[in-house]
Amino acid sequence: MWIITIHSKNGFKMFEFYTEKEAREKFEVIEGCKILSEVIYFNDKQLVKP
Repeated sequence: MWIITIHSKNGFKMFEFYTEKEAREKFEVIEGCKILSEVIYFNDKQLVKP
């Protein structure tokens, strides 16, 4: 999961995305002070090697 956090005069806003591509596309058009983060869950079955 990917998160964009935006800091503005009105406070903080957070947006969640399932794919990196989707998050990066939106990150480019958002203005202001922003942070792009990847959230990794240790129990995520996609990350476990067989």
